[in-house]
Amino acid sequence: MKVVVGLGNPGSKYVATRHNVGFEVVERLAEKLGWVLPGEFDRMARCRFDGLTLDGRVELSDAGQEKLLLIKPQTYMNLSGRCVQQVLSFYQLTPKDLMVILDDLALPCGKIRIRGSGSSGGHNGLKDIEQQLGTNAYPRLRIGIDPAPVSIPGHEYVLGKWTPEQEKLINPAVDRACGAILTWIDKGIETAMSQFNSSNTGGQ
Repeated sequence: MKVVVGLGNPGSKYVATRHNVGFEVVERLAEKLGWVLPGEFDRMARCRFDGLTLDGRVELSDAGQEKLLLIKPQTYMNLSGRCVQQVLSFYQLTPKDLMVILDDLALPCGKIRIRGSGSSGGHNGLKDIEQQLGTNAYPRLRIGIDPAPVSIPGHEYVLGKWTPEQEKLINPAVDRACGAILTWIDKGIETAMSQFNSSNTGGQ
């Protein structure tokens, strides 16, 4: 079983903000898998583990299947770890069965980067997950949102809406992130990193 957690903040005022790109990826992935129609994730999801969840099975290239749980934590970003810890404990999974999707100020908008472990990089959602799990050795997929302009504090920038130019890069990046997640489920973290970490700036 694999668990994909998209980080973000609940509530209508945070929809389509940079900090919620993790939510966007989870929603798009559910649509690509045929589990929900566009815009229907929240209505179809179950409220469990302090989050909104959808689960099903993914077909693998070797003709097998993998159970997949998609989650949008509803605890707000700074408490994301509570949801993640509950899920792994309930299903008796290891951190290697987890993929966390998040925004990254250090990456150009539209670039994605997968890692099997690493520091939080100052991201509050990752900080809390690491604290709750007691380890930073879990896969994560970062999506670049561009550095904050010098005139805007970082915490305000991440809660802002995409610019029209950024939207043109983020939409294909979200699709690419979905492909990377499915590759991770099917082929593992090393293959996903090899295929999706290079030559993908600008949403390519």
